Amino acid sequence: MMEDHGIIATALVAMPDRHNGDLNAAPKIKRLVQQHGKLIDEYPPEKPYNVCVDTVPLTIERLPYIPAKDSKLIDPGTARATLAPSAECPYGTQDNDWAERHAHMTVVQQHCSYWDKDADGIIWPSDTWRGVRAWGWNWFLSAIAVFIINFNLSYPTIPGSILPDPFFRIYLKQVHKCKHGSDSQSYDAEGRFVPQNFENLFAKYDSGNKGGLDVYDVARALKGYRFAFDFFGWSAAMFEWLAVYFLLWPEDGIMRKEDVRRVFDGSIFQQKADEYAEKCARNGRVRKAIKYGRTGY
Repeated sequence: MMEDHGIIATALVAMPDRHNGDLNAAPKIKRLVQQHGKLIDEYPPEKPYNVCVDTVPLTIERLPYIPAKDSKLIDPGTARATLAPSAECPYGTQDNDWAERHAHMTVVQQHCSYWDKDADGIIWPSDTWRGVRAWGWNWFLSAIAVFIINFNLSYPTIPGSILPDPFFRIYLKQVHKCKHGSDSQSYDAEGRFVPQNFENLFAKYDSGNKGGLDVYDVARALKGYRFAFDFFGWSAAMFEWLAVYFLLWPEDGIMRKEDVRRVFDGSIFQQKADEYAEKCARNGRVRKAIKYGRTGY
């Protein structure tokens, strides 16, 4: 958590370094190698492959997700077009018939559908504004979100035109073209969801096996996923995680795995808007709650 590590320490974790692969620069990994010896080159056991090698400590530090024998998440490396499953939720989001109601959309389209209330496949800047305001975000933060989202994501989604949209609309039909680098790769280039990559995010960066990510973990993940010279991808990934943290705002500073999964398929967005409206009603601030009905999908 931020309180545990401090802002400076968290920032330093995200900075570039030259220690990856240096055994002596990673005492924790050095201890693991000494403890397991050459067996570390045969991990996981009873498999015809290995996922780490003692001469490259980084492969030990960032172990990928390895399905358990009794896991219900079958073929995690195969991208899902309409579901965002995890080891704990192998059938995706079933609450309120989410998976069934959105079976005609890719997962990345589902992620964006919260802002398309009239189900016309177009997200206007005003839609983005109302959507984030419904979470209780203030005017300043909402304006930044609208600028970053619609200004940056509109152009790649414009169908059949080389000219930018003067209204900065986002077209869901082409929203898969907004995928950027330096992210977890949980979405593939066609907007499908890749369970293996989502699980890798937590297997590699959930320090202490706490079932979620704190700010320190996210800083490590942002560094670990960076592509060389991908400045747009770096900044986009950082903004996305910052927005996720503001949305979830966990009291203990830990963004739970299930909540993050539901961010990927968008099923948590309306829930957060409803929770904020209920909170305003309880506190007698009904006028503060932005009315934002459920999507037409």
